[in-house]
This record gives sequence, C-alpha cells and structure tokens, in this order.
Amino acid sequence: MEPYKPPLWLSNGHLLSIYPSLFRRVDTGAIVRERIATPDADFLDLDWMRVGSRALVIISHGLEGNSRRHYVQGMARAANSVGWDALGWNFRSCGGEMNRHLRFYHSGATDDLAVVIRHALACGSYKAVVLVGFSMGGNLTLVHLGQQGEGLPDCVKGAVVFSVPCDLQASAQALAKPRNKIYMRRFLRDLHTKMREKHRRFPGAIDLSGYRDIQSFKEFDDRYTAPLHGFRNAHDYWQQCSSRHYIHAIRVPTVIVNAEDDPFLADACYPHAEVKANSKVMLETPRRGGHVGFVSFDAGGHYWSEQRVMHFLNSLS
Repeated sequence: MEPYKPPLWLSNGHLLSIYPSLFRRVDTGAIVRERIATPDADFLDLDWMRVGSRALVIISHGLEGNSRRHYVQGMARAANSVGWDALGWNFRSCGGEMNRHLRFYHSGATDDLAVVIRHALACGSYKAVVLVGFSMGGNLTLVHLGQQGEGLPDCVKGAVVFSVPCDLQASAQALAKPRNKIYMRRFLRDLHTKMREKHRRFPGAIDLSGYRDIQSFKEFDDRYTAPLHGFRNAHDYWQQCSSRHYIHAIRVPTVIVNAEDDPFLADACYPHAEVKANSKVMLETPRRGGHVGFVSFDAGGHYWSEQRVMHFLNSLS
C-alpha cells in the first residue's frame, strides 16, 4: 500500500490532528447500542454496525474519546464496506453515562477489552476478529495482545493500531511541553468533569481541592489514575502499562502506525528495537499524519488510516 501523503494545505502534525475533530462528519447508517455487564458488576456500552458478516473488527477509542467519534465511525464504515461487521466499544465512563464504580479506565485496563472480545465471540459466531485501536486504545490493544500471547483465541487474526503512545512516560512528557498546551488543557478539562462526578458519588475517595493547579498527566496520574487503579504512582502506572514492554510477546500479525509528526509522541514511542525482535509486528512511521489524523479524500470518503485497515483485512481473505 502507498505511504500516507497529506493534502498540501494540511502541512504539519497539529493541523492534521485538529482538522478531523473540527470538520469531519461520518454517517455509518444503523448503529445498535448494547450494554453488557462486567464481572465486577459494572457495565460497558457497545455500538454495533453490522452487515451480516462472520468477521468482525473491534475498535478501541482514545483518551476521553468514545465510540461515536469520527475516527471510530469512519473505521467502522470502512470495515463494513469490505464486508466486515464492526464493534466500537466505550471505556468505562465514556459511553455517555458514568460507570458505577470508583475506578474508570486507564491505558492498561485490558480486562475490559477481554470482556468485549469474549462477548462478541459468544454472541456473533465470528470466525475472524481483528482489533483496531487509536492512541490510548492502541496502547491497550498492544498490551492485551502481549499479555495473551499464545493464549489469544484462534479467531483473533491480528491488529492495526494508530498514533500509539507506546511509552506512556515519554508521551506524557511530550504533552507537557508548551507547544502542546491546547491538547493538555482540553484533556484536563474533560477529566475534571469526570472527577467532579466521581467526587459526588464517592466524596471520601476523591479530593478535588487544587485541581485547577494540575498542569500535566504526571500530576493527574499521581493524584488520580494511579491510586484509583492500584498503582503506586504515575511512574509505576506508566511502566506497567506502556505497550512497548509487551510487543515481544505478540503472536498475531500486528501493524503499528505512528506518524513522525505526531505531537503526542516522543522518540521512545517509536519501538523500532522491539518490533525488529518480533517478526509478527510491523512498525510504519509515515513522515506526516499527526495524531489520529491521516486525512485524505478518496472517492469513498475514507481516510488513509481506514484504507490501511481495509488493506489489512483484505490480506486476510
């Protein structure tokens, strides 16, 4: 497949990252929402886009995203166009309703992805499943594949992930830089809304004092993500949940696509050495693309990232 080349008027990673969020609209047709239970009596909301196939793409969104975001819907439409069903799932707290427990989601919460895969296999009689992930969802996908190793269900045939912060510490440090302030501010604002709701439900467990002084993921993860999910601190969370540490154990064909101009990623997020040591994994680093960008305008309305997945799915036929 041809490498990604952006439109001339989208000349850098920031423009490619921001343009789709502001201007892209995707019509996937009928979406069927389903709520499933987790083993700990919480719930996950799933969006199904079916074409009557026995092959399925499961799509994991990014930080503070959801299954109705343009990149999930665009990918679902692309999968449908080549004859695959699509399932976009929402991390806890991301489907439009706050989850029941104090915990919400994080970059290594592979137990929930495993629940989604098991549910899909139980109800769909699928012979082939491919995982697709974006940003945090891409990291989660790689961690899951590495953790499962040879134990992955036979019908899971591979994965394609985009804009992956394979080293969480390096990505957090990149986002803390002044040039990325616009992204950091938005993430912290959206997370503040969720922390306020958690505080309302669990007043003794969530301290909101001084929240507006938080300026980075280091501060947020130290204060909230790590203690709420059983990690010692942000560094412990980042070390345990960075996907670069799991790439060696992946046993199905997997493609990682990280653009060189992605403003969210630092050098450590491009795992060249880890990929070189595992023939099942391929790393593609197009010069342009931004973060979950890869904007293009083909006749079907598909972005390059969607064309890349369509190519991968067709290669499995």
